Amino acid sequence: MSLDNPQRLEDLLNYRLSRLLALSSAPGIRLFEGGYGVSRREWSLVGLIAENGKMSPSKLAQIAHLERAHVSKAITELVAKGLLVRKTAPNDARRAQIDLTEQGLQLYREIFPQIAALNQSVVNVLSPDQLRIFDAALLALTDSAEKLVRSVPVKVKASRHLGESRRSTKYP
Repeated sequence: MSLDNPQRLEDLLNYRLSRLLALSSAPGIRLFEGGYGVSRREWSLVGLIAENGKMSPSKLAQIAHLERAHVSKAITELVAKGLLVRKTAPNDARRAQIDLTEQGLQLYREIFPQIAALNQSVVNVLSPDQLRIFDAALLALTDSAEKLVRSVPVKVKASRHLGESRRSTKYP
């Protein structure tokens, strides 16, 4: 097994998961971008709100595991498309709640079964026992990754508000 002792890029867990994600999500991306005019990120945010109810943009960014700025931009686009509504608190215009419009809920109800069927076509190669083991392994790996994120401090972070990029100036 190459995962326990990676010697090449193809042996790395994240590389293999990224490849699986890219391949398995391509048909879905074509579906919601081409058929419905929403990006993968927009679709994910619509789905999270459909499943969790109205919430603040910050909460949405937290559960989506995305930077607040990216979520804010997507919210603006989804509001313009008529899929989300942003309601500010009457006593504090800085506080907002995001919710689906009827059109946004309808989008979720139309797309989700199609995405679930695509998902099913990928996992159908696994037996029920393999699927249970894989699900347990994914939970364990996710838990391990969350612990790693909390335990490893960020030593260098770009000051993007000052115009810096994520890239180091070490390598051009």
